[in-house]
Amino acid sequence: MGEKYDFKSVEEKLLKEWEEKGIYRFKQGRKPVFSVDTPPPTVSGSMHLGHAYSYSHQDFIMRYKRMRGFNVFAPWGFDDNGLATERFVEKKLGIKANKMPRGEFTKKCLEVSREAEGEMIRGWKRIGMSVDWSISYHTISPEVIKKSQLSFIELYKKGRIYRKKMPIMWCPECGTALAQVELKDKEDDSELVYIRFKVDNGSTISIATTRPELMPACVAVFVHPDDSRYKDFVGRKASLPIFNREVPILADDKVDPSFGTGAVYHCTFGDIDDIEWVIKHDLPIIELVNKDGTFNKRAGRYEGMRSREARKEIVKDLEELGVVEKKEPVHHVVNVHERCGTEIEFIMTEQWYIKYLDLKEKLLEQGRKIKWHPAHMRVRYDNWVNGLKWDWCISRQRFFGVPFPVWYCKKCGRPIIADEKELPVDPLVDKPRVKCECGSEEFIAEKDVMDTWATSSLTPMIALKWGQDDDFFKGMFPMDLRPQAHDIITFWAFTTIVKSYLHEKSIPWKNIMISGHALDPRGRKMSKSEGNVINPLSVIDKYGADALRFWVASSKLGEDLPFQEKDLVTGRKMINKLWNASRFVMMNLEDFSHEEYKKFNEEKLEPFDKWFLSTLNRAIKKATESFESYEYSRAKLEVENFFWHIFCDNYLEFVKSRIYNPEKRGVDAKRSAQYTLRRGLLVQLKLLAPIMPFITDEIFHRYYPEEGESIHVSEWPKYLEERYAEEREAGDAALAIVGAIRRYKSSIGKSLGYEIKGIIIHTDNPDMISSVGEDIKDASRAVEIDINKQPPAGFKELASGIEGIKLFIYD
Repeated sequence: MGEKYDFKSVEEKLLKEWEEKGIYRFKQGRKPVFSVDTPPPTVSGSMHLGHAYSYSHQDFIMRYKRMRGFNVFAPWGFDDNGLATERFVEKKLGIKANKMPRGEFTKKCLEVSREAEGEMIRGWKRIGMSVDWSISYHTISPEVIKKSQLSFIELYKKGRIYRKKMPIMWCPECGTALAQVELKDKEDDSELVYIRFKVDNGSTISIATTRPELMPACVAVFVHPDDSRYKDFVGRKASLPIFNREVPILADDKVDPSFGTGAVYHCTFGDIDDIEWVIKHDLPIIELVNKDGTFNKRAGRYEGMRSREARKEIVKDLEELGVVEKKEPVHHVVNVHERCGTEIEFIMTEQWYIKYLDLKEKLLEQGRKIKWHPAHMRVRYDNWVNGLKWDWCISRQRFFGVPFPVWYCKKCGRPIIADEKELPVDPLVDKPRVKCECGSEEFIAEKDVMDTWATSSLTPMIALKWGQDDDFFKGMFPMDLRPQAHDIITFWAFTTIVKSYLHEKSIPWKNIMISGHALDPRGRKMSKSEGNVINPLSVIDKYGADALRFWVASSKLGEDLPFQEKDLVTGRKMINKLWNASRFVMMNLEDFSHEEYKKFNEEKLEPFDKWFLSTLNRAIKKATESFESYEYSRAKLEVENFFWHIFCDNYLEFVKSRIYNPEKRGVDAKRSAQYTLRRGLLVQLKLLAPIMPFITDEIFHRYYPEEGESIHVSEWPKYLEERYAEEREAGDAALAIVGAIRRYKSSIGKSLGYEIKGIIIHTDNPDMISSVGEDIKDASRAVEIDINKQPPAGFKELASGIEGIKLFIYD
C-alpha cells in the first residue's frame, strides 16, 4: 500500500472493475427489491455540478440499501424529446426546426442527443453512480412513445382528456402553448399608467394599468361592488380613447380597490383574471396577439408591433390626447417561459387538455400518502395543488416529440383515435384503419406533439413495463423512492402523482427524497447564462470523486449548498487520513491473520478495546438510523467525527504501546488490540462506503479480500444490543483524563509525546480506573500512575472533566 493515495488510477481501475463484474447489476431473485424512480435528466450535452450534487444524494441511499441486502432497481432514463432537446440541437448545429422537413430535423435530434447522452453517462460514472446502465430508456424511443400514446388513449376513454379552443399561455419565442408548470417568475421594471376614460353620464373614470398596449382588446372596465367611489358608474359605458369604442363598467369582488384608482380595464387577455372574467360575465373575446407575439389588424396602426414596442407608441399617443394622468415606475413580477425567459402572452388556440381541476382533494390526499423527506417539502406540493387554475395543457406546437395518436376527419372534423394494437403510430406517416362515422376516408393528421411532461410523468410506469409485463408491473408498483430536486416538485413530482392516480388510483412511490441545489461560491443558482456553472469533472480531476461526494454529503437534505473549494480540500484531508490510518492498521496486522481474527474470542478483549467497540456500536446505530430516514448528512457527520476523534485522535494513540511493545502487557493484550483494529477499520470503511465509494473499496480489496468481491455488495454493519456498560464508563473516564493531560501539555508548550513523571487519580471507583490504568499511562506518556494515593508536594491538580474524579500531575 503506497504512502500516497493515487485517486486517479484507483478511480479509473474501479470504474472498469465494477462494470466488468456487474457489481451494481439488477438481478431478479430472492432478495427484496428497492426500486428508484430517477427523473430522467434533460439532454444538455454535459453534466453540471447540479447533476453531481442531486444525483449523488440518491446514490448515497442506493449504496446503503444495496449493503442492507436489497436488490436495487434504478433504471436510468433520458428525457430526450421536447422543446429542451430542440433548443439544444438548434443551438449546437446552428439550425432552425421550422426551416427544414420535420423528419430531417428529428433525425438530427436523435443523432445529437445520443452523442450527448454518451458524454453525460461518462460523467455520471465518474462521480460514482451505482447504476445498472444496461437498464435504461429514452422518452423518444418507440417503446416509450407506445406507453405515452397508450396513456393518452386510456385517459381519453375515461373522459379525462379533451380538446378545446380557449385562452392559453403562449410563448411567442418558442411558438407553443405552455402549461402552468412551465412558467417562472421574472422581476421587471415597468410603468403603471393612469388613463382617463369618458363615461356616458358626462363624467370620467380613470384606470391604472401596466399594459396599456392591450387597449385594442379592452371589453370592459371593472370596479369593486363595495367601492363607494364608483357606485353610480356600474352599468354605465366608458369610451376608449384612440379607438372610440364603448365598453361596459361592471362590478366584480376580485377587483382590489387599493390598487391604482380602484378601477381596472379588462382586456382579452392580460392575465388569468381576464380569462375568468370573460367566462363569468359572458363578455366578448377580441383576439389581438398573433402566435409570433405581434399584434394583428385589430390593433389599428399598432399592427405588426410586439407588446413592448406597442406600449411605448400607445402611451405616446394617449399623452398627445391628454388622457394620461400620470405614470409611476413599478418593479413587479411577470410570468416568463422557463425554457427561454420570454414573457408569455394569452391567446386563443385549440389544445389538448387533461382534466384534473376537479381532483384537487384527491391529489392532496395522494400527497399525504407519500413519505416526504424532508417532511416540510410536502407544503410546496400542497400549495401548488391548491393554487391550480387550469387543466393540464398537454399539446405543444413543436417538432421533436411524442406524436398524438390522432387524426381528424377531413369532412366532419371528428377526431379519430388510433387503436391500441397499432401503437406506436405517427399520424403524419400512418393512416387510420377505419372510416369516420360519417363515412369519409380522408383524414388530416394531428401535427402537434405531446408536452414532454405528459411522457416524463410516466417514468415509474415506463420503468416497470406498464402495459407490457403485467406481472412485473404489479409486483413492483408503486416504487420505493423518487429522488429529485425541490425546484421540480411542481413538474415531475406533481405530474407523476397525477398520472399514477388517473391510471392506477395509486401513489407512484412510497417515499420522495427532495434535494437542494448546488450554488456558486457567492450563493447564486448556477446558470449558463450567468456564466457561473462549474464543471464537476474538472473538480474530480483535481480532487477526486470521493472528495466531491464528501462535500455533497455535507448538505442537509433539501437545502442548497454553495460550492467552496476549501470544502474539497477538507474532503481530500479525510481521504488522506483514511488512507494513512488504514496503512498504520494493516502494517501492524501482518502477524495477525484472517484465520486468527475469525477465531478470536471477544471474551479476551481488553477493557479499553471493549469501550471502543461499544462506542463504534453506537456509531453504527446512529448512522443506520440516519440513512434509514434519508439523512445522509447526519450519517456522514457521525462517522466522520467518530473516525477523527475516537479512532484517530484517541484509540490509535492508546493502543500503539500495546502494538509496539507486547512485552510490556503481553501478547494477549496485543492480539486484543489487533482484533479491534481489524474489525474497527472494516466497520468504518463500510459506514463510509455509500459516501466515499472509491477509497473504501480500494482499501477493502487490499486488506479484506476474504470479505467479498466489493465492499459495496458486502453486508452493512449490524448494530448489537448495548453491552460493555462498565467498560464504556471506564473508557469515557480514560478519554477525559488523557484529554486533560494533553491540554496541560499544550498549555506549557510541550508536545503530546512529552513524558509525564507521575499521575495520581482520586476516584470512588478505583477498580474501574484500574481496568484502564495502563491505557491511560501509555496514552499520556506517564512514567508512574497511582490511584487514590495522597499527592506529594509538587503535584498539580488538573480539572478532570468528570464528576467524582480528581487528577493530579507531576512533570
